[in-house]
Amino acid sequence: MEKRYRAALYCRLSREDGDRAESDSIVNQRHMLEDYCARDEELTVAGIFTDDGATGTNFERAGFRRMLDGIEAGELDCVIVKDLSRFGRDYIGMGWYLERYFPERGVRFIAVNDGVDSRNGPYSLLLPLKNLFNAQYARDASDKVRKALRAKQRRGEYTGAFAPYGYAKDPENRNRLMPDPEAAEVVRLIFARRADGMTCRAIADALNREGVPGPLGYKRGRGVRLHVGRTYRGPCLWSDAAIGRVLGNETYLGRAVSNRYPSDGMHGKSRLAAREEWIVVEGAHEPIVPRALWDAAHRKESPPARRGEKTERGLFRGLLRCGECGCALSRKGGGSQSYRCCAQKAYGRDACAGPEISEAFLASTVLEDLNRLLAHAGVWGDPAKRRAREARDGDAQRAGGLACADASARLMRRRQLWYEDYRDRRITREAYLRGRESCDRRERALAPREEPAALPEEAAPSWAERVAAAGRLAGLDRTTVERTVREIRVFDGGRVEIYYRFAPGQGV
Repeated sequence: MEKRYRAALYCRLSREDGDRAESDSIVNQRHMLEDYCARDEELTVAGIFTDDGATGTNFERAGFRRMLDGIEAGELDCVIVKDLSRFGRDYIGMGWYLERYFPERGVRFIAVNDGVDSRNGPYSLLLPLKNLFNAQYARDASDKVRKALRAKQRRGEYTGAFAPYGYAKDPENRNRLMPDPEAAEVVRLIFARRADGMTCRAIADALNREGVPGPLGYKRGRGVRLHVGRTYRGPCLWSDAAIGRVLGNETYLGRAVSNRYPSDGMHGKSRLAAREEWIVVEGAHEPIVPRALWDAAHRKESPPARRGEKTERGLFRGLLRCGECGCALSRKGGGSQSYRCCAQKAYGRDACAGPEISEAFLASTVLEDLNRLLAHAGVWGDPAKRRAREARDGDAQRAGGLACADASARLMRRRQLWYEDYRDRRITREAYLRGRESCDRRERALAPREEPAALPEEAAPSWAERVAAAGRLAGLDRTTVERTVREIRVFDGGRVEIYYRFAPGQGV
Protein backbone atom coordinates (compact mmCIF):
# COMPACT_ATOMS: atom_id res chain seq x y z
CA MET A 1 0.00 0.00 0.00
CA GLU A 2 1.39 3.38 -1.00
CA LYS A 3 2.17 5.80 1.79
CA ARG A 4 0.02 8.90 1.91
CA TYR A 5 1.90 12.05 2.85
CA ARG A 6 0.35 14.83 4.94
CA ALA A 7 1.69 17.79 2.99
CA ALA A 8 2.34 21.35 4.09
CA LEU A 9 2.10 23.84 1.22
CA TYR A 10 4.48 26.71 1.93
CA CYS A 11 4.24 30.03 0.06
CA ARG A 12 6.42 33.12 0.53
CA LEU A 13 6.74 36.52 -1.14
CA SER A 14 8.99 39.48 -0.39
CA ARG A 15 9.48 42.61 -2.47
CA GLU A 16 12.79 43.20 -0.64
CA ASP A 17 14.19 39.99 -2.13
CA GLY A 18 13.36 41.20 -5.61
CA ASP A 19 10.46 38.76 -6.02
CA ARG A 20 8.22 39.22 -9.03
CA ALA A 21 4.80 40.21 -7.74
CA GLU A 22 2.71 38.70 -10.54
CA SER A 23 4.34 35.33 -11.16
CA ASP A 24 5.29 34.69 -7.53
CA SER A 25 2.18 36.05 -5.80
CA ILE A 26 0.90 34.11 -2.82
CA VAL A 27 -2.35 33.27 -4.63
CA ASN A 28 -0.56 31.92 -7.70
CA GLN A 29 1.84 29.86 -5.59
CA ARG A 30 -1.03 28.37 -3.62
CA HIS A 31 -3.04 27.43 -6.72
CA MET A 32 -0.01 25.84 -8.33
CA LEU A 33 0.78 23.71 -5.26
CA GLU A 34 -2.86 22.68 -4.79
CA ASP A 35 -2.99 21.56 -8.44
CA TYR A 36 0.24 19.62 -7.96
CA CYS A 37 -1.17 17.77 -4.95
CA ALA A 38 -4.45 17.08 -6.74
CA ARG A 39 -2.54 15.21 -9.46
CA ASP A 40 -0.63 13.02 -6.98
CA GLU A 41 -2.70 10.50 -5.01
CA GLU A 42 0.05 10.11 -2.41
CA LEU A 43 -0.27 13.73 -1.28
CA THR A 44 -2.96 15.10 1.02
CA VAL A 45 -2.98 18.80 1.83
CA ALA A 46 -2.79 18.98 5.63
CA GLY A 47 -1.99 22.68 5.93
CA ILE A 48 -1.21 25.84 3.98
CA PHE A 49 1.37 28.20 5.44
CA THR A 50 2.11 31.63 4.01
CA ASP A 51 4.55 34.46 4.69
CA ASP A 52 3.51 37.46 2.62
CA GLY A 53 6.10 40.21 2.83
CA ALA A 54 8.68 38.09 4.73
CA THR A 55 12.29 38.06 3.62
CA GLY A 56 13.86 34.77 2.64
CA THR A 57 17.27 35.71 4.05
CA ASN A 58 16.39 34.21 7.45
CA PHE A 59 13.94 31.65 8.81
CA GLU A 60 12.34 33.74 11.56
CA ARG A 61 8.98 33.89 9.76
CA ALA A 62 5.59 33.38 11.39
CA GLY A 63 4.15 30.98 8.80
CA PHE A 64 7.38 29.00 8.55
CA ARG A 65 7.54 28.59 12.33
CA ARG A 66 3.93 27.39 12.48
CA MET A 67 4.80 24.82 9.83
CA LEU A 68 7.69 23.60 12.00
CA ASP A 69 5.26 23.31 14.91
CA GLY A 70 3.16 20.93 12.82
CA ILE A 71 6.24 18.88 11.92
CA GLU A 72 7.35 18.65 15.55
CA ALA A 73 3.84 17.62 16.57
CA GLY A 74 3.86 14.79 14.01
CA GLU A 75 1.02 16.29 11.98
CA LEU A 76 3.06 16.91 8.80
CA ASP A 77 5.55 14.71 6.96
CA CYS A 78 5.94 16.52 3.64
CA VAL A 79 6.82 20.11 2.67
CA ILE A 80 6.06 21.41 -0.83
CA VAL A 81 7.19 24.75 -2.27
CA LYS A 82 7.03 26.28 -5.73
CA ASP A 83 10.83 26.50 -5.98
CA LEU A 84 13.84 26.69 -3.71
CA SER A 85 13.80 30.49 -3.58
CA ARG A 86 10.30 30.39 -2.01
CA PHE A 87 11.67 28.20 0.77
CA GLY A 88 14.52 30.61 1.51
CA ARG A 89 17.50 32.54 0.22
CA ASP A 90 20.02 31.73 2.96
CA TYR A 91 22.03 28.84 1.53
CA ILE A 92 23.59 27.89 4.90
CA GLY A 93 20.23 27.60 6.66
CA MET A 94 18.64 25.87 3.68
CA GLY A 95 21.40 23.29 3.60
CA TRP A 96 20.82 22.51 7.26
CA TYR A 97 17.06 22.09 6.85
CA LEU A 98 17.30 19.99 3.67
CA GLU A 99 20.28 17.83 4.69
CA ARG A 100 19.73 17.48 8.43
CA TYR A 101 16.42 18.68 9.87
CA PHE A 102 13.96 17.15 7.38
CA PRO A 103 15.77 13.77 6.97
CA GLU A 104 16.06 13.31 10.74
CA ARG A 105 12.30 13.74 11.08
CA GLY A 106 11.33 11.72 8.02
CA VAL A 107 9.93 14.73 6.19
CA ARG A 108 9.74 14.61 2.40
CA PHE A 109 10.69 17.84 0.63
CA ILE A 110 9.47 18.86 -2.84
CA ALA A 111 10.40 21.96 -4.85
CA VAL A 112 8.11 21.68 -7.90
CA ASN A 113 9.73 23.96 -10.49
CA ASP A 114 13.28 22.88 -9.56
CA GLY A 115 12.45 19.18 -9.86
CA VAL A 116 13.59 18.46 -6.31
CA ASP A 117 12.02 15.51 -4.45
CA SER A 118 13.89 14.03 -1.48
CA ARG A 119 12.11 10.69 -1.95
CA ASN A 120 14.09 10.14 -5.17
CA GLY A 121 17.36 9.83 -3.25
CA PRO A 122 20.26 12.18 -2.54
CA TYR A 123 19.92 15.71 -3.83
CA SER A 124 21.65 16.70 -7.05
CA LEU A 125 25.07 18.29 -6.75
CA LEU A 126 23.52 21.35 -8.36
CA LEU A 127 21.23 21.93 -5.38
CA PRO A 128 23.83 23.78 -3.24
CA LEU A 129 24.69 25.90 -6.27
CA LYS A 130 21.04 26.86 -6.76
CA ASN A 131 20.81 27.82 -3.08
CA LEU A 132 23.99 29.86 -3.43
CA PHE A 133 22.64 31.68 -6.48
CA ASN A 134 19.36 32.39 -4.66
CA ALA A 135 21.30 33.84 -1.73
CA GLN A 136 23.39 36.00 -4.07
CA TYR A 137 20.23 37.20 -5.83
CA ALA A 138 18.81 38.34 -2.49
CA ARG A 139 22.10 40.02 -1.58
CA ASP A 140 22.16 41.94 -4.88
CA ALA A 141 18.54 42.97 -4.42
CA SER A 142 19.31 44.12 -0.88
CA ASP A 143 22.18 46.28 -2.14
CA LYS A 144 19.97 47.84 -4.83
CA VAL A 145 17.21 48.57 -2.31
CA ARG A 146 19.73 50.15 0.08
CA LYS A 147 21.13 52.39 -2.66
CA ALA A 148 17.64 53.43 -3.74
CA LEU A 149 16.74 54.30 -0.13
CA ARG A 150 19.90 56.38 0.27
CA ALA A 151 19.04 58.31 -2.90
CA LYS A 152 15.54 59.03 -1.56
CA GLN A 153 16.92 60.09 1.81
CA ARG A 154 19.35 62.55 0.20
CA ARG A 155 16.38 64.11 -1.60
CA GLY A 156 14.65 64.57 1.76
CA GLU A 157 12.01 61.92 1.15
CA TYR A 158 10.67 60.00 4.15
CA THR A 159 11.43 56.26 3.91
CA GLY A 160 10.12 54.96 7.24
CA ALA A 161 7.32 52.41 7.46
CA PHE A 162 5.25 54.61 9.80
CA ALA A 163 5.09 58.36 10.16
CA PRO A 164 6.48 59.74 13.45
CA TYR A 165 3.98 60.87 16.08
CA GLY A 166 2.60 64.25 15.07
CA TYR A 167 2.76 63.52 11.35
CA ALA A 168 0.92 61.46 8.76
CA LYS A 169 1.99 60.35 5.32
CA ASP A 170 0.70 62.46 2.46
CA PRO A 171 -1.90 60.34 0.58
CA GLU A 172 -0.63 61.70 -2.73
CA ASN A 173 3.05 61.10 -1.93
CA ARG A 174 3.87 58.39 0.61
CA ASN A 175 7.44 59.68 0.90
CA ARG A 176 6.35 63.06 2.19
CA LEU A 177 5.12 63.93 5.70
CA MET A 178 2.24 66.24 6.54
CA PRO A 179 1.18 67.37 10.04
CA ASP A 180 -1.52 65.37 11.81
CA PRO A 181 -3.49 68.24 13.44
CA GLU A 182 -4.54 66.39 16.61
CA ALA A 183 -1.17 64.81 17.39
CA ALA A 184 0.75 67.92 16.26
CA GLU A 185 -1.09 69.96 18.89
CA VAL A 186 0.05 67.51 21.58
CA VAL A 187 3.65 67.82 20.35
CA ARG A 188 3.52 71.62 20.60
CA LEU A 189 1.98 71.31 24.08
CA ILE A 190 4.88 69.09 25.18
CA PHE A 191 7.43 71.61 23.96
CA ALA A 192 5.53 74.51 25.57
CA ARG A 193 5.36 72.77 28.95
CA ARG A 194 9.04 71.91 28.76
CA ALA A 195 9.83 75.54 27.95
CA ASP A 196 7.82 76.51 31.08
CA GLY A 197 10.17 74.38 33.19
CA MET A 198 8.19 71.16 33.62
CA THR A 199 10.22 67.95 33.78
CA CYS A 200 9.64 65.04 31.40
CA ARG A 201 8.07 63.04 34.23
CA ALA A 202 5.70 65.89 35.12
CA ILE A 203 4.67 66.33 31.47
CA ALA A 204 3.98 62.58 31.12
CA ASP A 205 1.89 62.52 34.32
CA ALA A 206 -0.11 65.55 33.17
CA LEU A 207 -0.89 64.01 29.76
CA ASN A 208 -1.93 60.72 31.37
CA ARG A 209 -4.24 62.54 33.81
CA GLU A 210 -5.79 64.42 30.88
CA GLY A 211 -6.47 61.14 29.06
CA VAL A 212 -4.17 61.88 26.13
CA PRO A 213 -3.15 58.49 24.62
CA GLY A 214 0.53 57.79 24.15
CA PRO A 215 2.02 57.52 20.64
CA LEU A 216 1.46 53.75 20.43
CA GLY A 217 -2.14 53.98 21.63
CA TYR A 218 -2.85 56.90 19.32
CA LYS A 219 -1.58 55.05 16.23
CA ARG A 220 -3.45 51.87 17.09
CA GLY A 221 -6.59 53.92 17.72
CA ARG A 222 -6.25 55.13 14.12
CA GLY A 223 -6.16 51.53 12.88
CA VAL A 224 -2.39 51.30 12.35
CA ARG A 225 -1.24 47.70 12.89
CA LEU A 226 2.00 48.59 14.60
CA HIS A 227 4.08 45.84 16.24
CA VAL A 228 6.94 47.01 18.43
CA GLY A 229 9.32 45.31 20.84
CA ARG A 230 7.40 46.72 23.80
CA THR A 231 7.52 44.57 26.91
CA TYR A 232 5.04 46.58 29.02
CA ARG A 233 1.56 45.10 28.48
CA GLY A 234 -0.47 47.73 30.33
CA PRO A 235 -2.29 50.78 28.89
CA CYS A 236 -0.49 52.82 26.22
CA LEU A 237 0.48 55.66 28.56
CA TRP A 238 3.04 58.43 28.25
CA SER A 239 6.40 57.82 29.90
CA ASP A 240 9.24 60.21 30.62
CA ALA A 241 11.28 58.35 28.00
CA ALA A 242 8.56 58.95 25.38
CA ILE A 243 8.52 62.66 26.24
CA GLY A 244 12.30 62.74 25.90
CA ARG A 245 12.08 61.15 22.44
CA VAL A 246 9.58 63.78 21.30
CA LEU A 247 11.73 66.62 22.61
CA GLY A 248 14.80 65.25 20.85
CA ASN A 249 13.18 64.53 17.47
CA GLU A 250 14.47 67.03 14.89
CA THR A 251 11.74 65.96 12.46
CA TYR A 252 9.46 68.50 14.17
CA LEU A 253 11.73 71.29 12.87
CA GLY A 254 10.95 70.26 9.28
CA ARG A 255 14.18 68.30 8.88
CA ALA A 256 14.45 64.86 7.32
CA VAL A 257 16.98 62.97 9.42
CA SER A 258 17.98 59.48 8.22
CA ASN A 259 20.86 56.99 8.16
CA ARG A 260 21.14 57.17 11.94
CA TYR A 261 21.27 53.39 12.30
CA PRO A 262 22.89 51.94 9.16
CA SER A 263 23.58 48.23 8.83
CA ASP A 264 26.58 46.53 7.29
CA GLY A 265 25.23 44.33 4.51
CA MET A 266 22.26 42.00 4.30
CA HIS A 267 22.87 40.23 7.62
CA GLY A 268 24.66 43.10 9.35
CA LYS A 269 23.45 44.57 12.62
CA SER A 270 22.31 48.17 12.84
CA ARG A 271 24.58 50.56 14.71
CA LEU A 272 24.25 54.18 15.80
CA ALA A 273 26.28 56.24 13.35
CA ALA A 274 28.26 59.34 14.23
CA ARG A 275 26.39 62.62 13.73
CA GLU A 276 28.47 63.51 10.67
CA GLU A 277 27.29 60.31 8.95
CA TRP A 278 23.61 61.20 9.27
CA ILE A 279 21.70 62.42 6.22
CA VAL A 280 19.99 65.69 7.21
CA VAL A 281 17.86 67.67 4.75
CA GLU A 282 16.41 71.02 5.85
CA GLY A 283 12.88 72.03 4.83
CA ALA A 284 11.86 68.54 3.76
CA HIS A 285 8.32 69.01 5.15
CA GLU A 286 6.21 71.46 7.12
CA PRO A 287 7.57 71.96 10.66
CA ILE A 288 5.36 71.45 13.72
CA VAL A 289 7.50 73.26 16.30
CA PRO A 290 8.82 76.79 15.63
CA ARG A 291 12.57 77.20 16.09
CA ALA A 292 12.05 79.68 18.96
CA LEU A 293 9.94 77.17 20.89
CA TRP A 294 12.48 74.40 20.22
CA ASP A 295 15.31 76.55 21.57
CA ALA A 296 13.25 77.58 24.61
CA ALA A 297 12.45 73.95 25.43
CA HIS A 298 16.08 72.92 25.15
CA ARG A 299 17.36 75.77 27.30
CA LYS A 300 15.54 74.25 30.27
CA GLU A 301 18.00 71.74 31.58
CA SER A 302 16.84 69.06 33.99
CA PRO A 303 18.01 69.58 37.58
CA PRO A 304 21.09 67.52 38.43
CA ALA A 305 20.25 64.10 39.78
CA ARG A 306 20.85 63.52 43.46
CA ARG A 307 23.95 61.41 43.76
CA GLY A 308 24.42 59.23 46.74
CA GLU A 309 27.00 56.64 47.45
CA LYS A 310 27.49 54.10 44.69
CA THR A 311 25.74 50.88 45.56
CA GLU A 312 26.93 47.43 44.69
CA ARG A 313 25.54 46.08 41.41
CA GLY A 314 22.43 44.02 42.09
CA LEU A 315 22.80 40.25 41.90
CA PHE A 316 19.90 39.97 39.40
CA ARG A 317 20.22 43.33 37.65
CA GLY A 318 18.82 43.27 34.10
CA LEU A 319 17.35 39.77 34.47
CA LEU A 320 14.03 40.45 36.21
CA ARG A 321 10.66 41.02 34.53
CA CYS A 322 7.24 41.64 35.99
CA GLY A 323 5.05 38.65 35.17
CA GLU A 324 1.93 40.83 35.31
CA CYS A 325 2.81 43.65 32.87
CA GLY A 326 6.16 42.67 31.34
CA CYS A 327 8.03 45.70 32.64
CA ALA A 328 11.50 45.35 34.15
CA LEU A 329 12.07 45.08 37.89
CA SER A 330 14.63 47.45 39.34
CA ARG A 331 16.36 47.62 42.69
CA LYS A 332 14.72 49.99 45.14
CA GLY A 333 16.71 53.01 46.22
CA GLY A 334 18.14 53.79 49.60
CA GLY A 335 20.34 50.71 49.74
CA SER A 336 17.30 48.42 49.69
CA GLN A 337 17.87 44.71 49.07
CA SER A 338 14.65 44.20 47.14
CA TYR A 339 13.30 44.69 43.61
CA ARG A 340 10.00 46.09 42.40
CA CYS A 341 8.22 46.65 39.09
CA CYS A 342 9.24 49.98 37.59
CA ALA A 343 6.01 50.47 35.54
CA GLN A 344 4.79 53.25 37.81
CA LYS A 345 8.15 54.98 37.65
CA ALA A 346 8.08 54.86 33.84
CA TYR A 347 4.36 55.30 33.11
CA GLY A 348 2.88 56.99 36.19
CA ARG A 349 0.61 55.98 39.06
CA ASP A 350 -2.06 54.46 36.84
CA ALA A 351 0.33 51.80 35.57
CA CYS A 352 0.86 48.33 37.03
CA ALA A 353 1.69 48.46 40.75
CA GLY A 354 3.57 45.23 40.17
CA PRO A 355 5.19 42.75 42.52
CA GLU A 356 8.00 43.39 44.97
CA ILE A 357 10.44 40.68 45.97
CA SER A 358 13.50 40.52 48.19
CA GLU A 359 16.91 39.69 46.80
CA ALA A 360 17.44 37.14 49.59
CA PHE A 361 14.31 35.19 48.62
CA LEU A 362 15.28 35.27 44.93
CA ALA A 363 18.81 34.12 45.71
CA SER A 364 17.65 31.18 47.80
CA THR A 365 15.07 30.16 45.16
CA VAL A 366 17.55 30.28 42.27
CA LEU A 367 20.28 28.57 44.31
CA GLU A 368 17.99 25.72 45.29
CA ASP A 369 16.83 25.17 41.71
CA LEU A 370 20.35 25.36 40.26
CA ASN A 371 21.56 22.74 42.75
CA ARG A 372 18.62 20.54 41.80
CA LEU A 373 19.68 20.75 38.13
CA LEU A 374 23.33 20.33 39.01
CA ALA A 375 22.53 17.04 40.75
CA HIS A 376 21.55 15.65 37.33
CA ALA A 377 24.46 17.23 35.44
CA GLY A 378 27.23 14.70 35.94
CA VAL A 379 28.40 15.27 32.38
CA TRP A 380 29.77 18.68 33.44
CA GLY A 381 32.66 17.08 35.29
CA ASP A 382 33.90 15.12 32.25
CA PRO A 383 35.37 17.52 29.65
CA ALA A 384 35.54 14.79 26.99
CA LYS A 385 31.85 13.98 27.36
CA ARG A 386 30.99 17.65 27.42
CA ARG A 387 32.92 18.35 24.21
CA ALA A 388 31.30 15.34 22.52
CA ARG A 389 27.87 16.57 23.54
CA GLU A 390 28.58 20.10 22.31
CA ALA A 391 29.90 18.77 18.99
CA ARG A 392 26.76 16.66 18.57
CA ASP A 393 24.32 19.44 19.34
CA GLY A 394 26.19 22.56 18.26
CA ASP A 395 25.48 22.49 14.51
CA ALA A 396 21.74 22.17 14.96
CA GLN A 397 21.60 24.92 17.55
CA ARG A 398 23.63 27.39 15.50
CA ALA A 399 22.35 26.72 11.97
CA GLY A 400 18.72 26.12 12.85
CA GLY A 401 18.35 28.98 15.28
CA LEU A 402 16.62 26.58 17.65
CA ALA A 403 18.64 27.20 20.78
CA CYS A 404 16.85 25.98 23.88
CA ALA A 405 17.28 29.34 25.53
CA ASP A 406 14.76 30.87 23.09
CA ALA A 407 12.35 27.94 22.83
CA SER A 408 9.91 29.10 25.48
CA ALA A 409 9.72 32.65 24.12
CA ARG A 410 9.10 31.34 20.59
CA LEU A 411 6.26 29.14 21.81
CA MET A 412 4.57 32.11 23.49
CA ARG A 413 4.83 34.09 20.23
CA ARG A 414 3.56 31.21 18.10
CA ARG A 415 0.59 30.68 20.38
CA GLN A 416 -0.24 34.36 19.97
CA LEU A 417 0.07 34.12 16.17
CA TRP A 418 -2.31 31.16 16.08
CA TYR A 419 -4.84 33.19 18.08
CA GLU A 420 -4.43 36.28 15.86
CA ASP A 421 -5.06 34.17 12.74
CA TYR A 422 -8.22 32.73 14.35
CA ARG A 423 -9.38 36.15 15.57
CA ASP A 424 -8.94 37.63 12.08
CA ARG A 425 -10.78 34.61 10.59
CA ARG A 426 -7.82 33.45 8.52
CA ILE A 427 -8.12 29.94 9.98
CA THR A 428 -10.95 27.86 11.45
CA ARG A 429 -11.52 27.22 15.14
CA GLU A 430 -10.45 23.59 14.67
CA ALA A 431 -7.14 24.67 13.09
CA TYR A 432 -6.59 27.14 15.92
CA LEU A 433 -7.22 24.49 18.58
CA ARG A 434 -4.84 22.07 16.83
CA GLY A 435 -2.16 24.74 16.69
CA ARG A 436 -2.61 25.66 20.33
CA GLU A 437 -2.46 22.02 21.37
CA SER A 438 0.73 21.63 19.34
CA CYS A 439 2.31 24.50 21.28
CA ASP A 440 1.10 22.99 24.57
CA ARG A 441 2.66 19.64 23.71
CA ARG A 442 5.98 21.24 22.85
CA GLU A 443 5.90 23.28 26.05
CA ARG A 444 5.33 20.12 28.08
CA ALA A 445 8.18 18.44 26.21
CA LEU A 446 10.45 21.32 27.18
CA ALA A 447 9.87 20.73 30.88
CA PRO A 448 12.93 19.62 32.91
CA ARG A 449 13.77 15.95 32.51
CA GLU A 450 15.93 13.71 34.62
CA GLU A 451 18.92 13.90 32.33
CA PRO A 452 22.25 15.73 32.27
CA ALA A 453 21.92 19.44 31.64
CA ALA A 454 23.86 21.05 28.80
CA LEU A 455 26.61 23.45 29.74
CA PRO A 456 26.01 27.08 28.75
CA GLU A 457 27.92 27.68 25.52
CA GLU A 458 29.44 30.92 26.72
CA ALA A 459 30.56 29.49 30.09
CA ALA A 460 34.30 29.24 30.56
CA PRO A 461 35.51 25.66 31.19
CA SER A 462 37.33 26.73 34.35
CA TRP A 463 34.09 28.01 35.82
CA ALA A 464 32.23 24.84 34.85
CA GLU A 465 34.97 22.61 36.21
CA ARG A 466 34.97 24.48 39.52
CA VAL A 467 31.21 24.00 39.81
CA ALA A 468 31.46 20.33 38.87
CA ALA A 469 34.30 19.73 41.31
CA ALA A 470 32.31 21.25 44.17
CA GLY A 471 29.27 19.13 43.33
CA ARG A 472 26.89 21.87 44.41
CA LEU A 473 26.75 25.65 44.71
CA ALA A 474 27.27 27.00 48.22
CA GLY A 475 26.08 30.45 47.17
CA LEU A 476 25.42 32.75 44.21
CA ASP A 477 27.60 35.44 42.72
CA ARG A 478 27.01 37.69 39.73
CA THR A 479 29.19 35.57 37.44
CA THR A 480 27.21 32.40 38.16
CA VAL A 481 23.89 34.19 37.70
CA GLU A 482 24.95 35.74 34.37
CA ARG A 483 26.23 32.44 32.99
CA THR A 484 23.18 30.39 33.94
CA VAL A 485 20.07 32.61 34.11
CA ARG A 486 18.56 34.29 31.05
CA GLU A 487 15.44 35.81 32.61
CA ILE A 488 13.36 35.63 35.79
CA ARG A 489 9.68 36.53 35.81
CA VAL A 490 8.14 37.59 39.12
CA PHE A 491 4.39 37.46 39.77
CA ASP A 492 2.18 38.74 42.58
CA GLY A 493 2.20 36.42 45.54
CA GLY A 494 5.90 35.60 45.22
CA ARG A 495 5.60 33.12 42.32
CA VAL A 496 8.79 32.98 40.25
CA GLU A 497 9.55 31.54 36.80
CA ILE A 498 13.23 30.98 35.94
CA TYR A 499 14.43 30.78 32.33
CA TYR A 500 17.93 29.36 32.04
CA ARG A 501 20.49 29.84 29.29
CA PHE A 502 21.04 26.11 29.10
CA ALA A 503 17.44 24.90 29.38
CA PRO A 504 13.91 26.12 28.63
CA GLY A 505 12.02 28.09 31.27
CA GLN A 506 10.73 26.24 34.29
CA GLY A 507 8.27 27.38 36.89
CA VAL A 508 9.45 27.10 40.47
